[in-house]
Amino acid sequence: MTDNPWAAVLAHVRAHVDPEDFRRWFSATAYASDSTDQITVWVPSEAIRRHIERQFQGHIDRALLAMGRDATHIRFVVAGLGEDDEEEERRP
Repeated sequence: MTDNPWAAVLAHVRAHVDPEDFRRWFSATAYASDSTDQITVWVPSEAIRRHIERQFQGHIDRALLAMGRDATHIRFVVAGLGEDDEEEERRP
């Protein structure tokens, strides 16, 4: 098993999506941990987390399958306040 399984997932995703889309949505992600059945990945905002899960989950699942880790779940954790969160905090 690699020290950073998220890097292997990213390599697979990068090969199958538009380079600009990859840069926009994945460049700020960061590997956090791997507990065999779950890989935790930091993302900068809730909006990015939602977009990655909606638009790229199939690519991520195929990458995990190719790695022999089809039972592994990717958990995206927002690592700080994103634009959506800041906006909600400003509302009365």
